[in-house]
Amino acid sequence: MTEKFIMAGDTALHVCDSQEGGHCFVLLHGYLESLLVWDRFVPLLYRRARVVTLDLPGHGISEVRGECHTMEWLADVVAAAIRALGIGRCTVVGHSMGGYVALALCERHPELLDGLVLLSSTPYADTPEKQEMRLREAALVRAGKKELLARTAAAAGFAEENRPRMADEIEELEEQVYVTEDEGIVALLNGMRTRSDRSEMLRRTTVPHLFILGRRDGYIPAERAEAMVAEHPEAQVVWLDHAGHMGFLEEPGRTARALLDFAGIAPDRTTEEEAGKTARPEEETAS
Repeated sequence: MTEKFIMAGDTALHVCDSQEGGHCFVLLHGYLESLLVWDRFVPLLYRRARVVTLDLPGHGISEVRGECHTMEWLADVVAAAIRALGIGRCTVVGHSMGGYVALALCERHPELLDGLVLLSSTPYADTPEKQEMRLREAALVRAGKKELLARTAAAAGFAEENRPRMADEIEELEEQVYVTEDEGIVALLNGMRTRSDRSEMLRRTTVPHLFILGRRDGYIPAERAEAMVAEHPEAQVVWLDHAGHMGFLEEPGRTARALLDFAGIAPDRTTEEEAGKTARPEEETAS
C-alpha cells in the first residue's frame, strides 16, 4: 500500500492505495476511526483487487474544513479523490458513518460506482433521540472530555463475546480517538446529525448494493436490521452471525468473501481459509 496526501478538490486528503488490480474497492471508515482501522482487513482484498482507503476529512490526518462536514460535502471530496487517483469506477464500502457518505456518493456521483456496500450502516436519518445524543457528544468533546468517548465507544462496537479476544483492536480504536482533532469530531457529529434519509434514493438507484450486517450489533439491533432488509428487497444481504458493529474485524474472512462475491471476483486461498473461520474462540480452538 502506498501512503500519500492528495488534493481532492481543495481538500488535502490522506490516502493509502494498493495501486494494482483491476476491480477497485474504496473503503470508507466510520465515526471515531481512520484509515488505520482497515489495516488488518485490506490484505484479504488486495491480492484480488485494487484497494484504496482514506481518512475522511475531520478524522485521521486529513483536513478539518469548518464546523459541519455534511455527508454531501464529504461525498464530493471522495468523488474528487476517486477521480484524482485515476479510478474510473469502483465499489465503495462504507462502514457505519462511512456508509452515510457512500449513500450520498451514490446519490450525487452514481457514474463512479459499480457497487455500493453498507457495512453495519443504514440509509436512515437520525432519530430525534440520536440527534440529541450527538449534541451531547459534541458538548463533551468541546469540554475536553473525549477520553470518555474513547473508553466507551471502542469496546461497544464489538459483540460482547468477542471483546476479550479483540483487546488489541479495541485499544487501537481508543488510540485513534485520542489523536483525532476535537474540531473534526464535532464537524462530523454535526454532519451526521443533519443528514437526510436516503431510503428512497436507495430503492431507485440502479447501482447494485449489498448490506453486510452483524447479528449482535449493539448500534443496529437485529430487529431494526431485519426491517431494513425487508424494506429493500432489491439489496443483496450477508449476515455475520457472531459479529457486532465491527464485523470486518470480528469476522474478516467472511466479510472479505462477501465483498469479493459481490464484485464477481474469485477469492484466493487466504481469503477462503479466513472465511471458513468462525468468530467464536471456542469453535476456532476446536477446528
